[in-house]
Amino acid sequence: MAHIIVVGNEKGGAGKSTVSMHVATALARMGHRVGALDLDLRQRSFGRYVDNRRAYLARSGLDLPSPDYRDLPEVAQDDLEPGENIYDRRLSMAVAEMDQDKDFILIDCPGSHTRLSQVAHTLADTLITPLNDSFIDFDLLALHDGETGKIIGPSIYAEMVWNARQLRAQAGLKPIDWVVLRNRLGAQQMHNKRKMGAALENLSRRIGFRVIPGFSERVIFRELFPNGLTLLDLKDTGVTSLNLSNIAARQELRDLMAALKLPGVEVAF
Repeated sequence: MAHIIVVGNEKGGAGKSTVSMHVATALARMGHRVGALDLDLRQRSFGRYVDNRRAYLARSGLDLPSPDYRDLPEVAQDDLEPGENIYDRRLSMAVAEMDQDKDFILIDCPGSHTRLSQVAHTLADTLITPLNDSFIDFDLLALHDGETGKIIGPSIYAEMVWNARQLRAQAGLKPIDWVVLRNRLGAQQMHNKRKMGAALENLSRRIGFRVIPGFSERVIFRELFPNGLTLLDLKDTGVTSLNLSNIAARQELRDLMAALKLPGVEVAF
C-alpha cells in the first residue's frame, strides 16, 4: 500500500503548494513512484504548478522526474449509494486507483475546512502542516493568551486532526505522524523566532506533533512556479552555477526531506 502524505493547513499563504511540489518531486527524483492530488477544486494552486511543469517540459523537450498528478475522477449522482457523499466517493476512487502501483500519494488540501480536506486527514500516514513563522499563524494550532503566552485551548484545526487520529485508531490504522513545518523563516527578528520556537515546542508536547524547519522566504520560489520547476531541476534546465541563496534553499529541502523520516527514503541529492 502507498504511504499517504497529506499537506494540510486551514490558512492560506503558508506555502503549501510549494512544499507539496518540492516533496513530491524530490521523492520522484529519488526513484519513488509518486501520485499526487489537489483537493482545492477551486484554486488548484498545486494542480496549476503541475500544469506549468507539464507545459514547460513539452516546450523544452526535457524529461524530468515528476509526480503522477491526477484530477479527482467524476462520479455521476446516480452511481452513489443511498446517503453516500459524492466527494467521499471521488477521493476514495482517486486513492484506490493509485494505491496499488505507487510508493507515495501526496494530497494537497485547500486552505479552508472542506469535506474533502476532513476525509483526507483521516487517510494521512504523514501529515505536513506548513506554518508561517509568526504568532499570527499560531492560531492555526491553538488559542493562546497574547499577554501571558499561555495556551487556552486547541484550535478548530487541531481538533480536526484529533478527530482524524481517533477515527484511524478505531479502524486499527497506524497513528498519524503529524509534522508542523516552520515555513518562511526570516533572518531577522531573532527574538520573535525564539519565542515562536519555544511556543511550538511546548504545544507539540501537549497535542502531539513534531516541529521541523521548512523554507526561508526566498525570491527563487516565486520564480520557479511559472515553469513548474523545483530547486532540484535547476541544473537540468541549464543553470550551471547556483548562487548562495539557491544553494541554501537546496540544503533546506534536503534537511526537510530527512526530517520527514518517510519509510524507505534515503535522502540523496
